[in-house]
Amino acid sequence: MRKLWAAVAATSMAVVGAVTVIGLNSQAVAAVGGTGTGYLSASGAQLVDATGTKVRLTGINWFGMETDNKTFHGLWARPWRDHIDQMASLGYNTLRVPYSDDALKAGAQANSVDGYTNPDLQGLSPLQILDKVIDYAGAKGMRILLDRHRPTAAGQSALWYVSATPESTWISNWQMLARRYANNPAVIGADLHNEPHADGTDPNGTGSCWGCGDVNRDWRLAAERAGNAILEANPNWLIVVEGVSCTSGGNANAWDNIPDEPCGWWGGNLSKAGQYPVRLSKPNKLVYSAHEYANSVYHQPWFDDANFPNNLPAIWDSMWGYLEKQNIAPVLLGEFGSTLQDPKDAVWLRKLMEYMGSGVTGMDFTYWSWNPNSGDTGGIVLDDWKTVNQAKQSILQPYLIPPVGGGTGPTGSASASASVSPSSSASSSPNPGTGSCTATVKIDNAWQGGYQASVTVKNTGTSARNPWTATWTVPSGVTLQSGWNATVTQSGTTFTAAAPSWATSLAPNASVTIGYTANGPSSPAPSAVKLNGVACTTA
Repeated sequence: MRKLWAAVAATSMAVVGAVTVIGLNSQAVAAVGGTGTGYLSASGAQLVDATGTKVRLTGINWFGMETDNKTFHGLWARPWRDHIDQMASLGYNTLRVPYSDDALKAGAQANSVDGYTNPDLQGLSPLQILDKVIDYAGAKGMRILLDRHRPTAAGQSALWYVSATPESTWISNWQMLARRYANNPAVIGADLHNEPHADGTDPNGTGSCWGCGDVNRDWRLAAERAGNAILEANPNWLIVVEGVSCTSGGNANAWDNIPDEPCGWWGGNLSKAGQYPVRLSKPNKLVYSAHEYANSVYHQPWFDDANFPNNLPAIWDSMWGYLEKQNIAPVLLGEFGSTLQDPKDAVWLRKLMEYMGSGVTGMDFTYWSWNPNSGDTGGIVLDDWKTVNQAKQSILQPYLIPPVGGGTGPTGSASASASVSPSSSASSSPNPGTGSCTATVKIDNAWQGGYQASVTVKNTGTSARNPWTATWTVPSGVTLQSGWNATVTQSGTTFTAAAPSWATSLAPNASVTIGYTANGPSSPAPSAVKLNGVACTTA
């Protein structure tokens, strides 16, 4: 899923907001706020949105589509929307999605999706599931970065191509994706290939080099070919280019009497990008990306330096940080993570977050990972796919800029608590105030013997409802199957949605959308919606 090993240097050197449940064929539009509006571009080392407003990506990786499962992991554990709701509530405004080219093949089938937990994903292809995740995350104001993680589900590769997936397939698949999401600004770009790295030993290396001029190994030249082909298909996308491990493309050989070059993590060495920059037809679409990991993932010599962790900024400067500091291009730290089991790891993580900076001008990042089943790092959630690892989250939280509708708004405050919509900044009050509401009921999907629906309730009163509870009536014979954005229960023909613990307050003029699936007829539709016992008018 990431690197299992990194070349060693010879010398030391990512709530619930107002949620809109949208149809399968609708297209999300990234909301104004934490992730800006419209498509993104680079202005020097800063990402800006379509209005020129500065934007910072503070995201997370949700992997699985690059594996034999061919879709997001954790779909066996809880509803897919719940994952995204919780990510947004914690403050992650961007989702990096690793995939393999196997998942894009005609006839590819997703597996390990629980039919009871996620009935609306049954029978869908990996791309169709990705469509739904993109639409839902985009409607919450999140951005999506696609990451070609592996050429096949079998594993990572040193070069961007293997015999089963030649360069032509790599590029044509990227062009397909660029066209597929061309009208959806929630999808911001292409992370061209995950962790190109050295293979073999110097002076006969066979892995990815940077600036060596060999068209079969020079990752910089390959990134130009793919990046420009993608921009022909979709000129709005960002082209994200990772580093290599050793710029020669070969690992150090201690026995050849040749001075060994400084090497770094797979994908983490951009030291020659200043000398040999990636040349795109649209230069303002270039973003460089590095990966950085902790001592427990692989023991690099710099973790033993007597000056640790104060020696780290100079290493980061030389490998990738100089690109930002010299205003050459934005750098996305696309992966970084740890179990925090090694005492040095938390020290490393705090130093790294400090180095990247706070606020909207800080360096962009996507943390590895959401998934608890990442063997050498674990995840932000624990093995139940729900409980947050607070040791990690507390270090990251002050640097997160939540999407509109998630977390605390675009200021990136350290609090993970949230009201229910972007307009829900009013504090809750025990005074009931004037109680009134509007409601909209929508049947999102229907099939033989069941359906999916959403109930949107807006507080039109003068005081917050805290905690809020919504109820509605369903026809006799309808039974609840699953719900999201609230704790949904059934008693007879009454469904009750109780506020989740992370978003208990519904402020004046704020709204919440509760989604659910049920067995039984979809007609007549749910009716008699109430908010805290007050009947709502139909919106």
